[in-house]
Amino acid sequence: MSFNFLLAFHLIAAVIWVGGMAFALMVLRPSMAILAPPDRLALHAQVFRRFFRIVWHVMPILLLTGYIMLFSIFGGFKGVGWPVHTMHTAGLLMAVIFIWIFFVPWAAMRRAMAAGDQASAVAALGRIRHLITVNLVIGLLTVALGTLN
Repeated sequence: MSFNFLLAFHLIAAVIWVGGMAFALMVLRPSMAILAPPDRLALHAQVFRRFFRIVWHVMPILLLTGYIMLFSIFGGFKGVGWPVHTMHTAGLLMAVIFIWIFFVPWAAMRRAMAAGDQASAVAALGRIRHLITVNLVIGLLTVALGTLN
């Protein structure tokens, strides 16, 4: 595979993941203020269900294309500078945070909603939003690092 093809897939995956988090936090969430709290919670659940399904696809593409470029084009970690090392670490950290979001607070939110426990669902939603904010900041810094190499 050519470098340009790999880089395009890598960047598209990053834009979808990081851009999706930015949209959810900066556009969608504030816009939900017009909804009643139960409707807001239900909409969050639908948005997360769809977005997390997308992330489960783009996250491996992002990591795989990064590793293919790293090892087949740059000769491994010795062939790249600190920005790529930092991007690698940040990407793995973002993946771990996403996996944690999915299996811990997202699972708790779904269970609470199924049980009709709105207070617990809202608490889980708060944890999800906090972790998505952390991942967004890491993602934006990672994108900035990409311009340094």
